[in-house]
Amino acid sequence: MQIRFVLSILHFCNCIESTCRLTGSDIAPGMSMDGNIIIGAVMNVYMDNIYPSINYKERPGPAICTTFMLYPYQRAQAMYFAVKEVNKTPDFLPNITLGFQLYDSCAVLPSAMSGTLQLLSGHGQPVPNYRCNQYSRLAAVVGHSTSTYSISLAHILGLYRYPQISHFSTSSLLSDRIQFRSFFRTVPSDAFQSRGLAQLVLHFGWTWIGLVALDDDYGQQGIQLVKRDILQAGACVAFTEKIVSSRQDRNAPHIVRVVKHSTATVVVFFSTDVDIGFVLDEMLRQNITGKVWIASEAWSTSAFFSEKKYSNLLLGTIGFALLSGSMPGFGDFLNKINPSIVVGNKWIKTLWEQVFGCKFQDQTSANNFSNSLIKCTGQESLEGIQNSFNDVSSLRVTYNVYTAVHAIAKALSDLGKCKKGDGPFPNGTCADIENFKPWQLLHYMKKLRLNTSDGRQLFFDENGDPPAVYDIVNWQLSPEGKLRQVKVGSYDTSITSGDVFTINTSQIQWGTGHHGVPASVCSPSCPPGFRKAAREGQPLCCFQCIPCPSEEIANHTDSLQCIKCPRDMWPNPTQDHCAPKTQEFLSHEDPLGVTLMVTGISSTLVPVAILGLYICYRTTPIVRANNYSLSCLLLVSLSLCFLCSLVFIGYPQYEICLLRQVTFGIVFALCVSCILAKTIMVVIAFKATRPGSQLRHWTRPRVSYLIVISCVLIKIFLCIMWLTFSPPFLEVKSESNSGVLIIQCNEGSPLAFWSMLGYLGLLASISFIVAFLARRLPDSFNEAKFITFSMLAFLSVWLSYIPASLSSRGKYMVAMEIFAIQSSTWGLVICMFLPKCFIIVFRPDMNSRERLMKKQKSCNI
Repeated sequence: MQIRFVLSILHFCNCIESTCRLTGSDIAPGMSMDGNIIIGAVMNVYMDNIYPSINYKERPGPAICTTFMLYPYQRAQAMYFAVKEVNKTPDFLPNITLGFQLYDSCAVLPSAMSGTLQLLSGHGQPVPNYRCNQYSRLAAVVGHSTSTYSISLAHILGLYRYPQISHFSTSSLLSDRIQFRSFFRTVPSDAFQSRGLAQLVLHFGWTWIGLVALDDDYGQQGIQLVKRDILQAGACVAFTEKIVSSRQDRNAPHIVRVVKHSTATVVVFFSTDVDIGFVLDEMLRQNITGKVWIASEAWSTSAFFSEKKYSNLLLGTIGFALLSGSMPGFGDFLNKINPSIVVGNKWIKTLWEQVFGCKFQDQTSANNFSNSLIKCTGQESLEGIQNSFNDVSSLRVTYNVYTAVHAIAKALSDLGKCKKGDGPFPNGTCADIENFKPWQLLHYMKKLRLNTSDGRQLFFDENGDPPAVYDIVNWQLSPEGKLRQVKVGSYDTSITSGDVFTINTSQIQWGTGHHGVPASVCSPSCPPGFRKAAREGQPLCCFQCIPCPSEEIANHTDSLQCIKCPRDMWPNPTQDHCAPKTQEFLSHEDPLGVTLMVTGISSTLVPVAILGLYICYRTTPIVRANNYSLSCLLLVSLSLCFLCSLVFIGYPQYEICLLRQVTFGIVFALCVSCILAKTIMVVIAFKATRPGSQLRHWTRPRVSYLIVISCVLIKIFLCIMWLTFSPPFLEVKSESNSGVLIIQCNEGSPLAFWSMLGYLGLLASISFIVAFLARRLPDSFNEAKFITFSMLAFLSVWLSYIPASLSSRGKYMVAMEIFAIQSSTWGLVICMFLPKCFIIVFRPDMNSRERLMKKQKSCNI
């Protein structure tokens, strides 16, 4: 495999005089200058491309870059200028010539990745994990300007520990040192900008802000930080919209409609200049006026919008801009560029044709050159032309490229000045500047201290971020009628004493229709029925309209307090005046009451149907084995249990209040006492089958009847005592936190009510305990298992009812009791009779004396 890999590498390489060049067709466009140490760069000079059609019959060709941009090309020349400047200082890197390789990404990710791999491989076709150019060592990579691209590049470069310095990627994601250990930047993170933007909006008293952001890492991470800091600072967010880069119109019509109809006067745009251009064009079509735009650093100083058509729209815009810096001699350097220069000659010719409107004539097109085209002579001069390429009045992103090159050169200089024995590596060793490893240079990048040309010091914190310094710019009209960005303040986090945020309001020129500082309030006026209240953790200027509390109204706009209604009245639905309270009880017309009533009536039919089934099969062993008479009595009592729930529905008249709890208690006492009698009889019947047992005379049916009658009589006695000394009565209750008058039955004595439930619980508990202890008796003689589960269900329902009833009121408390009655009754029906009915109807083979005696014999064995 190793021999095959070497042969594949030799196939790609064309070595001449011990210098290897990788060959291939997919070479990214760029410019380069030879040197002992190479600084790589991936940045966009073209802003668009065309992908050739793919027919899968031949190798797909590379993307074709289409739109050549002047100001990005200025950044490429800034790198050339910085490298030459470093080489002119002999003491800086003695005996070392610095070179560079710059590749154009055309503002698309595949081209950026291709350029990065070519930097790692050497000139030409990229081969992963192999570098062909052995005599020029790659030191670091500058780029990219787009955060999403920088993230992808950082994953690749981080594998090899190559230092990467971005000049325009501001996403806070790139500050994650776990993922991006070799990433640095000369531009502040958006985390700092978001705090500055929050201070900016609060400085002018703006508390109602709209947010619009590009749907990439830069836009979404940035706008989330802005939103977080704005909310924490006390302002309110009116809306948050996305500029959808995958759509041709960038979602501009929708965004503009939202902005147009929003009451927010101030809108923060976190986007690139190219993408926001679609939104601004749509605003011109819809004639949006009276808004103040807050610009992020990506477009706050863009030359894209210098056209006159944007003047009225963007006048008064305030934005954060990257710190501008000076590059002495750079203006003359740009003006002296001409087509005779070898470095980047192809791009220079493109620049020439675009600036001077001419065309170069080459040998291949000499015969086809049209006389109507102006021929480029190469003798034209840029000094008489003023455009975004040679404009050096406010260098910002270009200055960051220049600073990035000097930062790499300073780290190389520090590496070369290391003295043996005092080095940072094991045993005090130093790195060899002629044969250093990328991770060794990375160490010096982290320790970097660079004095820049504008008198500041550049260093990187633990996340690879520089000190955050911004200019605050205002878009104003020049005397010539063109938009220009005027510095009106600054935001400098490196200041240790004094105000980090400074702005001169008197220098700001606001847009059309604004006299003085425009207002952007957080909340509209509160209508009647609402009162103004400050939002928690936010200033009072950002209030919310909240409804008045119960029994209170607000009868005028912007009320600070609500007025309490009289005790027998309640606010109307709009809470702007008081009205009589409505009555509440569980009626037959109420959907909840209708549901419970239908459920109770239909449920009554189930025990009746089972009773009919038992009567039809009364001679079968499974019916006779479990006390047929007692089972029929139990089924009747279960039907009555369902029916007694109907007494709780309807207007609670005095007579109903007296009888409903008593009826419920007596019927349920009959039901549970039947189950208790069946449980006791099952145990006695099993014990009586043993030889010499004295319990045979207790197996008679009258014993079970005696148990039932005794338990029911005790319950009747308790109910008579309750009705005698503290009977239930009708009560009309007015709750202070409710808009209704509750019509209900007061149970008179809570002790009597809970004693009634406690007695039922005692009977159920005794049945549960006895049945549980007798659960292992032979199946042919007992139904202890069924009784155990039925009592467990019964007790669970009523134990759950206790806390539920204490936390409810009015008709819901009544509905809770009805639900407990019906659900506990259903539990008894299902657990006690469903298995037997299943055998009777679907398994008649099991309902035979032979099967029953066989199981008995098996159990006795």
